[in-house]
Amino acid sequence: MSSKMTRTFLLVVLFAICAAAAGPPRRIVSLSPNVTEMLYGIGALNQVVGISDYCTYPAGVNRIPSVGGWQNFDLEKIAALRPDLVIVDDGQDLVAGDHFQKLGLRVMVVRDSTVQDVYAGIAALGRTTGHEEEAAKLAAATRAELQRISQKTAALPKPKVVLIVDRTPGTLRDLYTATDGGFLAELVGVAGGRIAAPAAKDGYGKLSKEDLLAIDPDTILDFIHGIKLPVGDPLEAWREMGMLRAVRAHRVHGVNEDFVPHASQRIVLTAALFARLIHPGVQ
Repeated sequence: MSSKMTRTFLLVVLFAICAAAAGPPRRIVSLSPNVTEMLYGIGALNQVVGISDYCTYPAGVNRIPSVGGWQNFDLEKIAALRPDLVIVDDGQDLVAGDHFQKLGLRVMVVRDSTVQDVYAGIAALGRTTGHEEEAAKLAAATRAELQRISQKTAALPKPKVVLIVDRTPGTLRDLYTATDGGFLAELVGVAGGRIAAPAAKDGYGKLSKEDLLAIDPDTILDFIHGIKLPVGDPLEAWREMGMLRAVRAHRVHGVNEDFVPHASQRIVLTAALFARLIHPGVQ
């Protein structure tokens, strides 16, 4: 087990011991969008008193006070909310876990790398907040919907898919892609495709133009974060690589739905979206 995973595991165990004695938290600060979405899904959003700037779902969540961004949250604002629990993902824990402990705040860490992490996170949040039954139903519904999508695409061809998660706007510089080992690659598989990218750590990696030429993907899914289509032509940059099969076949698809990067129960929406883009006609 890596040091990162060991630290996360120990924090979750220590938190579970404390939580069992203290009872369900009533003043939660959720610093990760996927956590906020899962808390809503299990019926615990009314226990949340603080969120991050990136928590945009469900509708109306912006009425809950924000304490800053994904990494640059305001510790003074968090402390002023008097939370009895702060929930972060494992990446945020590496950034600020020590600060939370120095402030004497109870911290729960939720992993968000894989689909299995989503199920585990829903269950853990259910136990922690006193919504165990609702969490079990949400996890079961999520699993069943992914299975339904997978069954619809099971007999279809499995085209090579490159899923771009970041790039310099307007260019093909600094390309980053989803790779095996992460939930986005798993969802491409559920949707009837196969991720084609060099192996990398934690499900994401850098991609060069040479890599793209070697892969020659059938479909490119280009996650254009924060852009609401149509705004000009965000896919124009791909025309410089007209030798790629996906570009020649007009199978480069811009993706900007806000749920795509979040490992919560909304992965079912991402899987369904990917299925429609990879296999037009799949409903």
